[in-house]
Amino acid sequence: MAVIITCKNNVMKSRNAAALALILFLCTSCYNTKKATSNNTMLSLQQADTSLFRMVQQQTFQYFWDGAEPVSGLARERFHADDNYPDSDKNIVTSGGSGFGVMALLVGIERNFITRQQGVKQFEKILHFLETADRFHGAWPHWWNGETGKVKPFGRKDNGGDLVETSFMVQALLCMRQYFANGSVAEKQLAARADRLWKEVEFDWYRNGKNVLYWHWSPTYGWEINFAVHGYNECLIMYVLAAASPTHGVPAEVYHEGWAENGKITVSKKSFDYTLQLQHQGNPLNGGPLFWAHYSYLGLDPRGLKDKYADYWNETSSHAHINYQWCVNNPKKFKGYGPDSWGLTSSYSVQGYAGHAPSNENDLGVISPSAALSSFPYTPVQSMAAMKNWYNNKRDKLWGPYGFYDAFSETDNWYLPHYLAIDQGPIVVMMENYRSGLLWKLFMSCPEIKQGLLKLGFESPWLKK
Repeated sequence: MAVIITCKNNVMKSRNAAALALILFLCTSCYNTKKATSNNTMLSLQQADTSLFRMVQQQTFQYFWDGAEPVSGLARERFHADDNYPDSDKNIVTSGGSGFGVMALLVGIERNFITRQQGVKQFEKILHFLETADRFHGAWPHWWNGETGKVKPFGRKDNGGDLVETSFMVQALLCMRQYFANGSVAEKQLAARADRLWKEVEFDWYRNGKNVLYWHWSPTYGWEINFAVHGYNECLIMYVLAAASPTHGVPAEVYHEGWAENGKITVSKKSFDYTLQLQHQGNPLNGGPLFWAHYSYLGLDPRGLKDKYADYWNETSSHAHINYQWCVNNPKKFKGYGPDSWGLTSSYSVQGYAGHAPSNENDLGVISPSAALSSFPYTPVQSMAAMKNWYNNKRDKLWGPYGFYDAFSETDNWYLPHYLAIDQGPIVVMMENYRSGLLWKLFMSCPEIKQGLLKLGFESPWLKK
């Protein structure tokens, strides 16, 4: 059920206006901050834990609860509030987006959006689907028909295993396992089933005999897509899981030669006085779409995470601050951009779908709320300012049953009441990581993850615990 906050009198309106003004003042004081650190521009948890913060998180959570596909319990790939589905794909569910949804359900239990019993029942449905739906050497496809569990091809030759999307689900299953490991008998059974699914993913198969991991394998077309995954992008978590797997693990050389390309991943590039240390795929001057700073780090805690290639807190924080500063500077003069309306990432776009990013080529005048809201750990002041502006001043165009819509453009007067699972999920999870670190604590407590990180030469405060 939608939760609506209304101003009941002029006094309340004045308070809201004053609060927004304070946030904007704080934002302006942070424009010239040059170094992205874990202490930079941090709001206190007391300030952030407002009714609006909770309401946005809870409303977005409903995408994975009320909006879940009823047979599988998984997240629909997309939900269109106008019920307009040109491809008749309302029942299509997504493996990666559903992984984000599994993590969101854990948040829902912790925040009392649902009861623990409700969560357990939903997880039983989800696990049954994952156990019985199409899999390919342990890896799930990008899409299934949620009613049958049969693969829905993502592309002509993409009708088999998708190791990247599978890794997003496995990241979530490990969080689920840790959450229920010491629970009731029924909860321990959930944990054991999640553990079994993780151990059945054949990461070693997806090497295709080489020191690199491949995104896809098809039972029809084999390795024809031929997509070897190199960094840097959203796929770091896949290499960490592959190294950590106790049953189908890969040697460290796969990471260093495949992901890091024998050190070619390392670069030093300054933008708005923030430094990116890694070569983002496609070599964008100001970093790739901002979801690259979210997907792998829903469970993998970037705070203090380092290897010989990068300091990952600095990388993700700089990535977010650059994205923000581009929108504030607004070199293409799009309508509506500013310190309280920003965020460029892959999302729906005026002409379909696009990988929005801070560059002349990839900034299309489309703001995606997920970019700012999923960046709360990195840009809390700036994310809060955007959230308050969008809700207080634009909710008649941007707000619907599952929170803020996927994207909008004031320049094109384009407002579409549509959602995508891969954009809604990180909002719930990263807002919670900012507030309590819940998913970071769960994932980083996994003993095999610690061993995998050590194997690859990572440092992290979690490795000392």
